Amino acid sequence: MTPTLTTTGPLARERGAQDIYDVTVVGAGVVGAAIARELARHPLRTALLDASDDIGNGTSKANTAILHTGFDAVPGSLEARLVREGHGLLATYAAESGIPVERVGALLVAWDEDQLAALPELRAKAGRNGCHDSRLIDADELRALEPHLGSGALGALHVPGESIICPWTTPLAFATQAVRAGVHLHLNCRVRDVVTDAGGHTLTTSRGPLRTRHLVNAAGLYADEIDRLLGHDVFTVTPRRGQLVVFDKAARDLVGHILLPVPGPAGKGVLVAPTVFGNILLGPTAEDIDDRTDTGSTAEGLNLLREKGRRIVPDLLDEEVTAVYAGLRAATGQEDYRIQEYPGLRYVAVGGIRSTGLTASMAIARHVMALLEETGLRTGEPRPLPPVTMPGLGEAGDRPYRSAAMIARDPAYGTVVCHCEQATLGEIRDALASTIPPRSLDGLRRRTRARGGRCQGFHCGAAVRALFEEARR
Repeated sequence: MTPTLTTTGPLARERGAQDIYDVTVVGAGVVGAAIARELARHPLRTALLDASDDIGNGTSKANTAILHTGFDAVPGSLEARLVREGHGLLATYAAESGIPVERVGALLVAWDEDQLAALPELRAKAGRNGCHDSRLIDADELRALEPHLGSGALGALHVPGESIICPWTTPLAFATQAVRAGVHLHLNCRVRDVVTDAGGHTLTTSRGPLRTRHLVNAAGLYADEIDRLLGHDVFTVTPRRGQLVVFDKAARDLVGHILLPVPGPAGKGVLVAPTVFGNILLGPTAEDIDDRTDTGSTAEGLNLLREKGRRIVPDLLDEEVTAVYAGLRAATGQEDYRIQEYPGLRYVAVGGIRSTGLTASMAIARHVMALLEETGLRTGEPRPLPPVTMPGLGEAGDRPYRSAAMIARDPAYGTVVCHCEQATLGEIRDALASTIPPRSLDGLRRRTRARGGRCQGFHCGAAVRALFEEARR
């Protein structure tokens, strides 16, 4: 019997009927994991593959971590509908599963008369997207809401429903629930070729062949390459690098809302936003590049962010920087998702999922399920999924080190290992023994926040590594 989680070795020892999957999802980012979770509701033999060694290790791990209302999407687009639906689905799921969310609201700040004049149309657009609680505010009210805002702001559009969310816990929760329900997760498994015949698809992977009747391509930055293996040339992914600066927790009181620029011809621009971890984000840049692996930061990009940040919240530039990072978004040159079913091939392509994919993930999964049925998939009767409770990583929640009840039950939750992020021995132990354990120290950081604080592991790095290596033995 195939294990539900594999990271090495051949995918199947023999090519019998028992080794054929009903559905295989390529790509274990937030969208692919959400699709796998939705498939897990049904009596199907499902596989989830990823070329990386962990869940959510591509675009999903490096974004602005916003739970969008969809107020600024293109009205009538597929993205607008799925973001609107996904916002409600994910907000409910997060509350049930312990994913940190804070409803802080957003302010689109106008810095000149042209931007101020654009706000009423942006409010009307929000209404067309089903977001009816936005409102225009003047400079005085804006200053009262954000006293540390730079001088010269003329007004803003207030969107109270915008929230911040943990971008790491979300795909991990989806995948954990899927694996517990019987989905086979194969990591370190890069798809190199696809051969299609009357019975389905044979995938040539870095870990050997895999046979599947239906195929879902949720490969993110590589979705166009997988699509071409199926004989299509419908879209091309251009990696769009977004560099961001993470400011220390001491800066948190400087910003109360997600501060957004008024969109212009060059795009949405640079924002300043709090995080559920208690930091402040500044970014992202938007650089179209050729290398799908280039997540390096540049002096030019960081200088641009400092320049923008100095105008938005001047005092922010006096605060300590905890980290800088860059993520790559799957831009396709179009303003909508590229989701398409191919009934004759029993195949669904899920491409062009941009930064809103985190918010829309659960709605995308439901949409893809409907498309799979159009390709002939017989799903069977749905069944309840096993419940999942994720570790509380958000500063607004009841972290273990602050919970007398948890510490009384197990003193390991009161033994702090990483003092910058207050990550405890109990949390690290739980992550290392979880359904989908980390395969690297970075994976452990995303599950516990250990080594993610102001000293970047200088103090706790040796202790965390020792725990990690002991668990791997």
